[in-house]
Amino acid sequence: MNFPPSRTLRSPAHAHAPAAADAPRAAVGQGLLSTIGQTPLVQLTRVFPQAHFEFFAKLEAFNPGGSMKDRPALRMVQDAQAAGRIGPDSVLVESSSGNLAIGLAQVACAMGLRLMVVVDPKVTQANLKILRAYGAEIDMVSTPDPETGEYLSARRKRVAHLVATLPGAVNLNQYANPGNPAAHREGTVSEMLDALDNRLDVLLVSISTCGSLKGARLALRDRGLATKLVAVDAAGSVIFGQRGPRLLPGHGAGIIPEHMDDSLADAAELVTDADCVAGCRALVRSEALLAGASSGGIVAAIHRLQHQWPAGTRVAAIIPDRGERYLDTVYDDAWCERHFGGVPEL
Repeated sequence: MNFPPSRTLRSPAHAHAPAAADAPRAAVGQGLLSTIGQTPLVQLTRVFPQAHFEFFAKLEAFNPGGSMKDRPALRMVQDAQAAGRIGPDSVLVESSSGNLAIGLAQVACAMGLRLMVVVDPKVTQANLKILRAYGAEIDMVSTPDPETGEYLSARRKRVAHLVATLPGAVNLNQYANPGNPAAHREGTVSEMLDALDNRLDVLLVSISTCGSLKGARLALRDRGLATKLVAVDAAGSVIFGQRGPRLLPGHGAGIIPEHMDDSLADAAELVTDADCVAGCRALVRSEALLAGASSGGIVAAIHRLQHQWPAGTRVAAIIPDRGERYLDTVYDDAWCERHFGGVPEL
């Protein structure tokens, strides 16, 4: 079943769900992959109850694989098929810390393709179980790259080795594949802008491969919009010139991805692991929205930046994934106690 078209939902005090008899009839989709995209856009009013701005959230957890990465996963495979790069004997080989791997595993399973995912020790046990359930093969890199000290570099070198030695191996390379930003340019961000009638002052995007950031910038340029684009990056990520340890996977990067260039973001806001936890906890308490770590980073960034915005500013953000995969970290009080001495708060 297709999700309904993206729409803006007002707060419960001002809007009500339509009666069943008045609800539009849903279209019938062709298989699970037809449900990727057209995720809801909702207005959130409780996480910042005294806000002088409007806050809209694109809920990418409504994709069937649970994250925004379903979009580039499908797009990159379709593009490779159209170009003749993928055949019946192909083996997809990809480096991923979680969501893109799950998105690709879902697509590969639906299409009958073989997938090998190169991961590192930071991958969660929950994600490994999901990948294996889809039939993906796991290749674990056990040590960081000696030159950079980063697992990501080691994973990418392992992918290059597998592509060179494994018959039929194909690397879609999410870090440079144009299908990654295209999926967000034509899908995620365009859906948001359509729902908001192109009236958007600030857009926040959490980054790792920078595919969503690049897609957002291109979508804004397509429409000639002056929307301020804020990249929310992990403290310790090298994308904006830092390097340091990070506890939570999937946010930030140990290399500067090929998608990144200095013209994409108008501003950058760096958030710590503790910020991500605090933002996630605030989001679920106030909005009943159980979201992933990078979503908490966005909430923390808004908390810090809001004083810069004049009254009536329209703010939107992509909420990349769901929170069930972070129950042993972000939402675990004992884990927070070990790493932060308690549960962080905004």
